[in-house]
Amino acid sequence: MLWSFLAVLFSGWLYVDASYRGPQWQRWLFKPVTLLLLVAWAWQAPTLNTTDYLILAGLVATLVGDALTLLPRQQMLYALGAFFLSHLLYTISFAAHMTMSFFWPIPVTLLVIGAVVIGVIWSKLEDLRWPVCTLIGMTLVMNWMAAENYFFRPTDFSFSLLVGAGLLLLANIVWFITHYRRRFRADSAIVAACYFAGHFMIVRSLWLY
Repeated sequence: MLWSFLAVLFSGWLYVDASYRGPQWQRWLFKPVTLLLLVAWAWQAPTLNTTDYLILAGLVATLVGDALTLLPRQQMLYALGAFFLSHLLYTISFAAHMTMSFFWPIPVTLLVIGAVVIGVIWSKLEDLRWPVCTLIGMTLVMNWMAAENYFFRPTDFSFSLLVGAGLLLLANIVWFITHYRRRFRADSAIVAACYFAGHFMIVRSLWLY
């Protein structure tokens, strides 16, 4: 477990570093390698319930989405679909651990965040307007499930899910705003760091449940 954990951290750091100042080949190499290492680390979890395999499937869907983003722009629609599927699988897995509960400030806050982000990028989305909005909506639902889980059952397991989902939401927000509105020097590194840290925390939860 320790070596798998260290391999994930080292590979992820190499990708984040390459996103900030490294060559293109290093980014293309260590992004899929890090995700594959996350899959391997998740597979080694002490006990995997049926719903836990959804997290493994979500990682594979993310890997497919990342591969599609390396192709020409016309493949972006399919990449967004793969990311949507990944977050849907995560959401179903989170929901399986929930009790019947509802705390209304959580969805209201997430709706406001989603509305602001969509409002900022709406005019620039063009033909990808609805796919992007659908992915943002699915990511918000994933965060809702994770937040409800933690609010009513605050454990290390639910905290790991909450942080992971929140980091993936932050990665998407920075990615969309910088891609469609304004770039800055460290944007790719910030997206990469939030992206891998988010998946890392979700996989970490498998070792805590």
